[in-house]
Amino acid sequence: MKNRFAQLALVVIAALSLSLPAAAEDCIPCHREKTPAAVRQWETSAHARAKIGCEKCHGSDHDKIVKGEARVDMKVCGPCHQKAFKEHKASRHGMGLHSGWGCTRNLANRDPAECRFCHEEGSTAPLSGVQCARFLKQTSEMAEIGCNYCHNVESSCASCHTNHNTSLAIVRDPNSCAKCHMGPDHPQWEMWQTSLHGTLNATAGISTGPTCQTCHMPKGSHNVSFGITMSSGGAPYPAKQAEPARKEMLQICSQCHAPEFARKDLTRGDAVRSQSLTILKEAEKIIWDLSDHGLLDPMPEKRPEHPLSGRKLVTDNQMLYEDTSHIERLFFKMKKYDYARTIKGAYHQNPAYTHWYGNAELKMDLVDIKAEANRLRERSGAHVAGNGENPAAAAEEALRALKSKVERGAMSEEEYAVEKAKVLDRLKGSAK
Repeated sequence: MKNRFAQLALVVIAALSLSLPAAAEDCIPCHREKTPAAVRQWETSAHARAKIGCEKCHGSDHDKIVKGEARVDMKVCGPCHQKAFKEHKASRHGMGLHSGWGCTRNLANRDPAECRFCHEEGSTAPLSGVQCARFLKQTSEMAEIGCNYCHNVESSCASCHTNHNTSLAIVRDPNSCAKCHMGPDHPQWEMWQTSLHGTLNATAGISTGPTCQTCHMPKGSHNVSFGITMSSGGAPYPAKQAEPARKEMLQICSQCHAPEFARKDLTRGDAVRSQSLTILKEAEKIIWDLSDHGLLDPMPEKRPEHPLSGRKLVTDNQMLYEDTSHIERLFFKMKKYDYARTIKGAYHQNPAYTHWYGNAELKMDLVDIKAEANRLRERSGAHVAGNGENPAAAAEEALRALKSKVERGAMSEEEYAVEKAKVLDRLKGSAK
């Protein structure tokens, strides 16, 4: 009896060895105990069916694997998935790290392993010059979960596909997009879910209600920027890029809608974007004028340095939500949250996000910023400085502000000369 059981065991082992890639035989027995879920997922994957074993992706140096030095990144997947790899690299996802990263070499207690994101192994040459000031202000723990968890999409297929599964059902589900495309700054998932598109999808299925993938990954393309005609800053692409991208988007929309209907809808979104940008620029101008007059509280030179710009005012995409003034904090909300929600809501056909979560908040932000600007001016006495109480001091302040505008490129030398003459003429008039 014992011999029969031994023979049966040998048959089972032989059958298993035939079904497993050679090197996987060394990994599976131990990992059935140590990481059983990973083994189960791999066993039901297309990789297992194709006899692609652990070593093909992870390598055979177990010490490096344990130390986390054998990352399964895009370069590992690319040789077998060349079309997807090429499309991904050309898309907005393909620049995920480069839009949200920052060099940590000068930070205390940094993780040396982070270097691999921006440098080839053994090289100090950066792969990209892009920095992210907000990333650089975070702790390593917050940077890992709050920043890189999403931005790793540039280098990791697992960001969307997960580690050992190959089921397309996972990546065809809009929930796979939601973990990154939600929240106050870019709630595309919420916009889609509560739009008519999302409702139709939930009630009638994908044949009637499109998903994120339907519009932005048509026919399984890995170029998720398909049809998008805005830059990351919200401004339109140059016509050379925007026109073909808009044509691509219209082709997608026209699968369900009349082409003219789709064209009018996208054109309306363009108008909302332009109108919203005008409101945003008005607020930004107020903040820079306060800075020119030295009225921000605190001024940049009196607060911790900006990670990239030092002690200078920053209102572009590198602006911070910490170590800043109250009025700049209001502007951050206005630009990063409310402006973004307005225009993204318009392009995702969501009336509530476009108006109440977006446009209404955007306009109330401007009210708040104007009120805070008036408070700062009144506190400094600037509202009466030009009315005769101290004409010389008022003129000196006005000239200093004009000079600041010239130095930052907001005013030409010719314009400066004209405005300077006006200030001096007012000073002469007050002396009579």
